[in-house]
Amino acid sequence: MTMFLLVAALLLIAALLFVMPALLSAPNTAKTVVRNELNLDVLRDQLRELDTDFANGIIDQESYDNARKELEKRVATDVLADDAAPSTTSAKPVIAMAIGLVVPIVAISLYFYMGNPSGLDPAQAKANAGQAAEITQEQIIAMVATLEQKLKANPNDVQGWEMLARSYHIQGRYRESAGAYEQLIKLVPDNAEILADYADVLGMAQNKSLQGEPEKIIARALQIDPKNVKALALAGSAAFDERDYQNAVMLWKKILDEVDPQSDMGRSIASSIAEAQAMAGGVTAPAIGATPAAAPTQAASAPQILGKAVEGDVSIDPSFKNQVDGETTVFIFARAEQGPRFPLAVLKKQVKDLPLHFKLDDSMGMMPNVKLSDFSSVVVGARVSSTGSATPQAGDLEGTGNPVAPGATGLKIVINTRHQ
Repeated sequence: MTMFLLVAALLLIAALLFVMPALLSAPNTAKTVVRNELNLDVLRDQLRELDTDFANGIIDQESYDNARKELEKRVATDVLADDAAPSTTSAKPVIAMAIGLVVPIVAISLYFYMGNPSGLDPAQAKANAGQAAEITQEQIIAMVATLEQKLKANPNDVQGWEMLARSYHIQGRYRESAGAYEQLIKLVPDNAEILADYADVLGMAQNKSLQGEPEKIIARALQIDPKNVKALALAGSAAFDERDYQNAVMLWKKILDEVDPQSDMGRSIASSIAEAQAMAGGVTAPAIGATPAAAPTQAASAPQILGKAVEGDVSIDPSFKNQVDGETTVFIFARAEQGPRFPLAVLKKQVKDLPLHFKLDDSMGMMPNVKLSDFSSVVVGARVSSTGSATPQAGDLEGTGNPVAPGATGLKIVINTRHQ
């Protein structure tokens, strides 16, 4: 507030300094006297010429009288009276003082009348902001109540039920939201997106579990639209919760066909796929739509390394190893130095397994069409995840090596930093 008043005062003073000098300046008397003398000399010369022309008979009496009167008028108008200047000069300071007082008074009065002085007080501004927030919350509650009454009068309002269901969801009222969705799908039974939303809030209402009725609703949504992203994501989550990791991978991979792999959604799904594959022991799910393979022969059952692998040893700094439980999950991964941020290959172990020797190859990839051996330079790292999630979390312990080419061996990865 003090800064505002100081700036306002400086601007007001600057405005007065611009106006006051012009009001207080006195006329230049010397210049006025010289101008008057010149004008009188010219008029005297013209009068002498007029007398000469009349004496020589060039003009008659009437013309002479008219011309003389005209000269007399010019004397009255062109020549300034010397006694008029003092009165004008003496009036200027009075006018200047009046303006100097009136301008600040009027400006301050107008601000207090039309402005908002209380808005300059930080405490008051904070209080006003809090009040505005409360009003907004009250308006939301009032809107929901009004919508409830409207739907009682018009139970076939599809947009009304959808708005009510989403409003309940935002407020965390999952059971009420599920009830609103139940009414909505009676009116719109074949909308996959609405069914997926219904399954989502119903799962939240039953302790964040998609088992049972939510799974049935998700299956119904996928029958209507097999490519619905939300339904696929929920179906994959349900499979993951049931430890059906291969099915979870299969469902989530379908999402990558519908979204940009480099988008937030794409990266999130890729991380979930990596986690599911790691939980399954690095076994890649079969291609979608593929027929079951015949029983493998003894030769075919041997591990097959696809493309070039990276190989080395992982250890953990002793000071960190004493801070974590031996059952804590460890992810060993390789990702492209320049390219997709999701891992190209992942191996899941536990802290108690460290130090260990690892080998990462194309068979441990997240997506069949994105292989470790396709990139010229990769970064190999290891991360201790206290949550067991493949997605990095603050507080995780990690370590990475320098970029290497696929086929590199003898790598040494030390887990010695904490993820921020």
